[in-house]
Amino acid sequence: MSRKSTHSAPTDNSSLCIQYLRRCGGSARLCHINFSLSVIQTLVNQKLVKIKNTGAGFFIELEDSK
Repeated sequence: MSRKSTHSAPTDNSSLCIQYLRRCGGSARLCHINFSLSVIQTLVNQKLVKIKNTGAGFFIELEDSK
């Protein structure tokens, strides 16, 4: 019988999402990333990223990149 992990998956994948955005120059199209909505929502709640509507689509951006 398998054990349940005590670590939550969104926090583990949150760091991967931040690394991905840094490699992409600080922003990426929301429809092109493969992270779950819970990971994205966690990052938005922590004010690490923001979602921006450019008129040509939605982008996810790091908060510290201007």
